[in-house]
Amino acid sequence: MTEAVTFKSPIAPLLTRYLALKRALGRQALDTAYILEYLDRFLVSCHATDLTRETFAAWNQSMAPLQANTRRARLRSVYHFCLFRRRDDPHTFVPDPTQFPSPIPHRSPYIFSAAEIIRLLDAADSLAPHEGSPLQREIARISVVVLYTAGLRRGELVRLTLGDYDEADKVLHVRQTKFNKSRLVPLSADASVELDRYLTARQAFGAPSDGTSPLLIHNHGARFRGYTGGGFSQLLSKVIRTAGILTPQGRAPRIHDLRFTFAVHALWRWYRTGVDV
Repeated sequence: MTEAVTFKSPIAPLLTRYLALKRALGRQALDTAYILEYLDRFLVSCHATDLTRETFAAWNQSMAPLQANTRRARLRSVYHFCLFRRRDDPHTFVPDPTQFPSPIPHRSPYIFSAAEIIRLLDAADSLAPHEGSPLQREIARISVVVLYTAGLRRGELVRLTLGDYDEADKVLHVRQTKFNKSRLVPLSADASVELDRYLTARQAFGAPSDGTSPLLIHNHGARFRGYTGGGFSQLLSKVIRTAGILTPQGRAPRIHDLRFTFAVHALWRWYRTGVDV
């Protein structure tokens, strides 16, 4: 479900109308909502009465430490909001998009080899449990398995609940993901065995077993909670570092590279078996 957003700056009614329009078109507009909230807080913090050329320039300057592609995406999002405003007021300020930061080419994906996937699994198995994450080893392993064999995005895996796993048909239900779409993801025989093994270990630790409980959990005080995106990234990044895998540029591969690897390895298997790709 899409959360309600409350704006507080002088242009709050316009921001609310614009976001409502986006969502009326069937979009969750989560990124747009986040960016508009960020802009709204900035306008409040500097006691601005409107979004003008000067306040827009100051907001842009406040994002100077951010990566160019991130700044460009945020500026363009507000640019489209300004175009929306201009429909009612032809004199409203609209920034010049040619002055936005130039896009930086995205990093080429790193394709793990089959041997490196095994190294990732070995690295996951080497992790020691601790008070905050007694299932750290099991979670790291099942995460590598699902990301590689099912091609899920990091956020999709983090948001999975127990109810999203159909144990009888060995299928994951990925709900309301990118572009507000849902899909069913069948698991391979090996991946389903790994997931069932993880669920057995999870149950042995007394974690909640209701359908709404997060699939991946850690201890938070005396309670089990789901991983955040940041916490999960730290765990998988540790696995990649432990495995000692580096790209040709000498960097550690990204977690998202497992999704690219899933796609490329699937194509390789199909070609080798004579499938009409």
